[in-house]
Amino acid sequence: MPITWFRDVYPELNNETATLLGLAFAEHAQLTSFGPLSLPLVSAGSVSEVFELLRFLPIISGALRPDFHHGRLGLTVGLTGHTGDTDLDCLVIAYAGAALLRLLDVLTGGLPDVSLHMSWKAPRIPRNDAGLSAGRIVFEANASFIDIPVDALQAPCRFPDPVAYRLAITELRRILERRSAAVTVTESVRRLLEENPGYGSHKVAERLGVSTSTLKRRLEDERATFRDVRQSLLRERAIIRLLDASLTTSQIAKELGYSDTANFSHAFKRWTGQSPSAFRQTGVAINEAKDGTSLLR
Repeated sequence: MPITWFRDVYPELNNETATLLGLAFAEHAQLTSFGPLSLPLVSAGSVSEVFELLRFLPIISGALRPDFHHGRLGLTVGLTGHTGDTDLDCLVIAYAGAALLRLLDVLTGGLPDVSLHMSWKAPRIPRNDAGLSAGRIVFEANASFIDIPVDALQAPCRFPDPVAYRLAITELRRILERRSAAVTVTESVRRLLEENPGYGSHKVAERLGVSTSTLKRRLEDERATFRDVRQSLLRERAIIRLLDASLTTSQIAKELGYSDTANFSHAFKRWTGQSPSAFRQTGVAINEAKDGTSLLR
């Protein structure tokens, strides 16, 4: 059902209620709950293969967008809601992240080092709530993301079937290709920018086979602008990269297509109200979370 259904049914839905709903729903997630992603999920051979399936998430939902960053310490998967409603975004992120923790436990027998981080305050609930007692959910983090250490990525799954997994992945790619022709112009622009954040509007228009003025007009028809789409992508990607302490600000700026660190820093402060260095210093870092900071137990 459309995620906006929750707003219709719960018109007073707020951040706290949305989070609790998402976590409660995640307690009931099953390996067969995810349509065309179910078969490869069950047949994955490792945790790394499980997370590869998130790249095909648009097949079953456009409400959540993952952003992947492979760092020295492991994999960080940024989670950004795209419902157009901040409370529903909380519901989607809480559900998807907690459901992944649950499914990973089912597939591997338990991965206590994999943690879910969310960028808002913890809901006021009893300390013995079963859904949160494992201490792997972190609130008031720098951003919403899942942290998977290197060792956990290589953990084997219990029901590996390499042939079934490869066949399912091939079919998922075909489904994505068939749907590509029906995606919005805004989504097409974002996908090209994901390939190369340094693309300008002229290059994107060229890749889409239209003039710059036509691209601008079609985006306006969808109530979007090229600048807004690009800034949204850069903001999400910058936040996830800054969580990796092994990357310098200049490295991140270069990856995102900025000519120098100062331009990137100005842009980041405009997006978040903080400089990149302040963001790193005041937020809940991955290593701090592993030590127990802000964990809900």
